[in-house]
Amino acid sequence: MVWRYSEEASEWARVFMSSNLAMSVMGVIEFLLVAVLAFLFWRRKLQRRFPAMSAYLALRVVSAPVLALLLFELQKAHSHVQYQAYFFVSWGVYIASAVILFFINIEVFRSALTSFPGLMKFGIIIFRWAVLVSAIVTFSTLSFSHHGLMIIPDIAFGLMHSVSLLELCLLAFLCLSMNALRLSIRDMAFGLALGFGVMAANDFVAASLISHNTALTAPLQFVYESVILLALGVWITYCALPEPAHQPVVMPANSTVYRWNEIASALGHTGTQVAVQQPANSFFLTDVEKVVDKVLNRNLKGQRSES
Repeated sequence: MVWRYSEEASEWARVFMSSNLAMSVMGVIEFLLVAVLAFLFWRRKLQRRFPAMSAYLALRVVSAPVLALLLFELQKAHSHVQYQAYFFVSWGVYIASAVILFFINIEVFRSALTSFPGLMKFGIIIFRWAVLVSAIVTFSTLSFSHHGLMIIPDIAFGLMHSVSLLELCLLAFLCLSMNALRLSIRDMAFGLALGFGVMAANDFVAASLISHNTALTAPLQFVYESVILLALGVWITYCALPEPAHQPVVMPANSTVYRWNEIASALGHTGTQVAVQQPANSFFLTDVEKVVDKVLNRNLKGQRSES
């Protein structure tokens, strides 16, 4: 019985070590894909169009080796100082990523509606209010079951949960309105929304399955990491392939989207102000005209009598 238990334990240890090795390899592949994506992104000068996405890639490229080094030192020494350093750096990067993702969603939304300035401006206002409401809901629904520094993970997960919902809503909006907005499936804005939407769905599915069955944690880690690699591959494909040339959108005047764009453009504009003068008092001018008419008539009668 003891021999069998030790045999099963060694088998689980072998599986655990092999899974850790596989996850480490997938982590290295993820970092390489992010580096390739950042190179292609900056080579095509897409940072001018999506500056927040550029900041997100820079954060991923810089933070990955720093976190790997801190984790390696933590596994060697297990000191309290190194644990605190890894805690603050890792969760700081996580929170910074969530904040940057809010701005990326706004950039993608603005880029998708660039042909409709009225709808874009009106939609950005609604989008910012949605971000504000989601942030308020996030902080108001925190359980505050943890105290001290342990509340930082709760805040980070709440922010990422909110931004994941926005990413799914943005992807659904673009999928439903692609034809109306004349948006190509090869447009970089749609590619970014597709990648982030896949990642958000991956987060929700993994969190739901793990919470219901903790035994699936190890297999789901591979599926979760594979979906992330797939999303990175989609972005690399979008950056590598030429984007279709942007042409002016031409649509009939009776188009619903055109009318909405005109209505949205008119909202918030008070129009040109015109100074309206009150009509002057005309009694004095009328009396003068009557006197002049009498004088003229009298002169005409005098001329006729003389003749």
